[in-house]
Amino acid sequence: MTSLMVFLLTLFFIVSAASSGRVVSENLAECIANRSNNSYPRSIQTIFHPESPLFASLLDSRVQNMRYMNNATSRRPQPLLILTPSHETEIQSALLCCRDHGVELRIRSGGHDYEGLSYFSSSDRYYIVVDLFNLNDVQLDLEAETAWVQSGARLGELYYAIAKQSTSAPMAFPAGICPTVGLGGHIGGGGLGTLTRKHGLAADNVLDAYLMDARGRILNRKSMGEDVFWAIRGGGAASFGIVLSWKLKLVRVPPKLTFFKVSTTLEEGDRSNKLIHKWQRFAHDAPEDLFVRTVILKVDGSKKNKKKTIQTTFESLFLGTVEKLIPLMKQSFPELGLTAGNCTEGSWAESTLFFSGYKQGSPLEVLLDNTEMQRAKFKAKSDFVTEPIPESGFEGMWEIAMEEDKPIVILEPFGGRMSRIHESYTPFPHRKGYLYNIQYLVMWEGDGVEEERRHLAWMKKLYNYMEPYVSKSPRAAYLNYRDLDLGTNSVDGKTSFSEASVWGAKYFKGNFKRLSETKSKFDSGNFFRYEQSIPPLFHK
Repeated sequence: MTSLMVFLLTLFFIVSAASSGRVVSENLAECIANRSNNSYPRSIQTIFHPESPLFASLLDSRVQNMRYMNNATSRRPQPLLILTPSHETEIQSALLCCRDHGVELRIRSGGHDYEGLSYFSSSDRYYIVVDLFNLNDVQLDLEAETAWVQSGARLGELYYAIAKQSTSAPMAFPAGICPTVGLGGHIGGGGLGTLTRKHGLAADNVLDAYLMDARGRILNRKSMGEDVFWAIRGGGAASFGIVLSWKLKLVRVPPKLTFFKVSTTLEEGDRSNKLIHKWQRFAHDAPEDLFVRTVILKVDGSKKNKKKTIQTTFESLFLGTVEKLIPLMKQSFPELGLTAGNCTEGSWAESTLFFSGYKQGSPLEVLLDNTEMQRAKFKAKSDFVTEPIPESGFEGMWEIAMEEDKPIVILEPFGGRMSRIHESYTPFPHRKGYLYNIQYLVMWEGDGVEEERRHLAWMKKLYNYMEPYVSKSPRAAYLNYRDLDLGTNSVDGKTSFSEASVWGAKYFKGNFKRLSETKSKFDSGNFFRYEQSIPPLFHK
């Protein structure tokens, strides 16, 4: 066969595939429109084809990891359709039509999935994206100290509503730091934040939910059953259905809190090493009203040095005043040298702005600005630590970090209430005995396969280096810091429990089996599946 014939044959298959996809797309769109119009008349466009002038901007607008918008490296096919529902019946129509046409569903609440699984698929099957950004209603019941929140709401929208409505008796919700994160995915994977040591995970503070199953039924906690309700709170909710809304338990906070950031660099000799070594025990054992995390970056050195260096920043939220915090720090962590001048007092709402990187005095309305999403090409991995890492271990980390342009390492402490919650209370098992979580990130700006490979190789080097210092059997990982390097399901949807345990045990430990058993009973046909979805419990 000549090269020309090979070219023509390849071109024929490409054109045929595109034509087939267009037919499926048109049939699917017609099916969704007909079902939706019969049950809920629409006044605005909610179905978008690839040919639509708005399709590309809709797909791109809420993508955090720009690595998957790079055609040269992502190699992922685009969705047949994007659906932006404003009513649950439109989601129901899409689900039932996808089942009839053999098409996969991807559900996007905020676009922060680290591996892009809420808006891209690596399988050969056709798929659509259901983007929930229009379903962002927040309804508070301050008397009951609860809130019903739709899955398309961002954390910033929830925080803003709480801050504006609970002025006389301040309340909060224990969830993450980034205001543009979607609530649905955040709770579905656990939900770490500044109040974790005091009140547990976001998933620990869910009282009820409305879930659409593979048959299109809308179920609450009672009708879905306790096993499913357990599974969707930290076990990857998208494996079991589409969570439309969550009933959250709000928590009380003092009217005045204290927050600070104190930084040190390697230019100060071994001070960084000694501080971070001491931090490991201090941050875990401190009173649960105190949260101190560590952020490690590569920054410009002093004017004298002019070379790059490693900066370690201690960021803290204290549920109390400066007057109470300073004596506590002098007694337990005097090496940090914290003074009142390092601290800011403010409300819980103001603390969310502080940790999000907004300037002091910014209006609360910035929490509603979804255009402030931090977008970059990046790769992330995670670890959990059960024993303090020796100073020599951090020295090696600094050396590897200096090899990259934009490395980030974030250490978030556990202890407090986390140590009192049983590891099987929700699917998130990393509780008692874990000192802190590590998130590794590398960001880059360049394009091309070789550029990406260089940064991924660096991440692999750092991850391999850290192996002796982190949890073992299994080496644990956090679902919301999704990492496909740990393993993926087969594209045919027939991954066995034992095969999926390669990655599942790292996220869920012993809870993985209960998740798989629940999947078998609730979604035995494995309709809700993706690269790291929970597989039904069966063995090859």
